[in-house]
Amino acid sequence: MAASPPAAPPVQMPPAPAAVGTGRLSLDARMAAVEAAMTVRLDEAAVAHEVRTAHIHTDPVDLADIITVPLTPTLQPPLPATPVAALLERARARMEDDGWCAGALTDESGAVCLLGAIRKEAGGDRGLEADAAAVLLDAIRREFGDDVDSVPSFNDAHGTGRIPVRMLGRAARLADARGL
Repeated sequence: MAASPPAAPPVQMPPAPAAVGTGRLSLDARMAAVEAAMTVRLDEAAVAHEVRTAHIHTDPVDLADIITVPLTPTLQPPLPATPVAALLERARARMEDDGWCAGALTDESGAVCLLGAIRKEAGGDRGLEADAAAVLLDAIRREFGDDVDSVPSFNDAHGTGRIPVRMLGRAARLADARGL
């Protein structure tokens, strides 16, 4: 007798979309049913929460008591009102604009060191310049310790102007706080 060829495995047909009266729901229909059930559960939870917390007395909150920042923030902080603080802030802005240098008050490209920026912004007022340098040295020593000998040595010890610029800003805030 001749052997019959082996039977092929049965072919699985993909499920048909939901047809009326079959009792099977499509994915979209199941998702819609779950969404409706969740909406009902959330509504019930909201009502239950209101019932449980109805006895709690709350006073209305005045937002003026809570919000302490300006409603329209400014892009630039206001300039300090004191002369030394304003000078230090201008020196910081000059160093950001002109660039930072080490080893000289000003280099050939116009970049400035800490004292060079203060001197340019002081406009020849040596007393104001000295006060600003003293506050700057104090701010530097507060952060980096009393080992810092002078403003020029601090300036020249850095490879970039990032920290010197930051210290001018901190010195401006310190001078403003001191009323200088």
